[in-house]
Amino acid sequence: MNYQNLSQTIDRIAPALLAMSDNIFDHPEEGLQEYYAVEQLTGWLEQEGFHVERGVADVETAFRAIWSNGVGGPNIGLLCEYDALPGLGHACGHHLQGPCILAAAEAVKNNAGDTPFTLTVYGTPAEESVSGKIMMIQNGCTFEELDVALMMHAANATQVDVKSMANTKFTVTFHGISSHAAIRPEKGRSALDALLLAFQGVEFLREHVLEDTRIHYTVTDCGGTPANVVPAKATGSFYVRSYNRTYLDTVIERFKKVMAGAAMMTETEVEINEIKSVDNKIPVLSLNELVIGNAEKAGAPKIGPSREKTGSTDFGNVMHRVPGTCIRIAFVGDSAAAHSIEYLMAGKTKEAHDAIIYGARTLAMTAADLIKEPGLIRKIKEEFAVNRSKERGCL
Repeated sequence: MNYQNLSQTIDRIAPALLAMSDNIFDHPEEGLQEYYAVEQLTGWLEQEGFHVERGVADVETAFRAIWSNGVGGPNIGLLCEYDALPGLGHACGHHLQGPCILAAAEAVKNNAGDTPFTLTVYGTPAEESVSGKIMMIQNGCTFEELDVALMMHAANATQVDVKSMANTKFTVTFHGISSHAAIRPEKGRSALDALLLAFQGVEFLREHVLEDTRIHYTVTDCGGTPANVVPAKATGSFYVRSYNRTYLDTVIERFKKVMAGAAMMTETEVEINEIKSVDNKIPVLSLNELVIGNAEKAGAPKIGPSREKTGSTDFGNVMHRVPGTCIRIAFVGDSAAAHSIEYLMAGKTKEAHDAIIYGARTLAMTAADLIKEPGLIRKIKEEFAVNRSKERGCL
């Protein structure tokens, strides 16, 4: 399974997959509604001999496609997203991921040789909204059959990530008692007062957490009552983040006490709803080095240093369970930001098409290395276990 043969396979199938990327771009679908994208991707995989399962883990637009070369050997996971942004379309480049992953998978499959291995392509919806990977995990699809999980994402530079932020999102609603604020103020118990005190409590909490902890909040509903009516209901949205899930869970317990304290001070009731919890990535530097080295060999543009710290992604929930990494491939200028018009306008350019090819070559070569050299996976798994143990023992 040499690199030249892998590249030749990718070049041969590129026209069909670049057209598929453009088609997905032209049919943007929001999270959990990606029916067109899923049909494009799974139809091609079935045609190429993969065993495809749709609706994985009771998530209608999730899928799993498997191809095995003999019995045993490593199971290489290739994950893709395909959801668009509400009202904006494919302004994060997710339309590039599926065709890139398909090209990488087909290249490895067509140059398999005698060494046993399995390729598992996962389609994971709704990364931008409800975090489809988390839904899949909660419904029993843990991804833990994979030895390694690999992804591709379009970006400003070609690089890999080291850390990402764990993030738990809450909706907090306070329930009080409405009353006339001038005539019967003593009868009222203001839910809005409770929410304001909750915000203030969060400000004080911020003084006594590790410096990489982030807590954001906003008002989403304060009842819409006039100023002379004591609000009976007020709701806020909160994000609590850290680069370490184990530590973040301790902050969340303190956060909940702040909410309860605000309710106690105002004699209101509080309802705390956890919307979703995104884990941080467990970094595996040896895998990062392997992938970025292959990106260099593939000729990918604008290779830069690893991103030491990034925001939140549901790929972190996968990377909390199995070793993984995402190769980011440059296709826009340095000033362009994800979720921007610049990203959208670049979605069908030559640079976007090139990113698919570079990403496919990088991942195909990485999969080939992992299949040919069993010691690589053993080393990666050992590092992953050590780093995960360090995080869990951080307290």
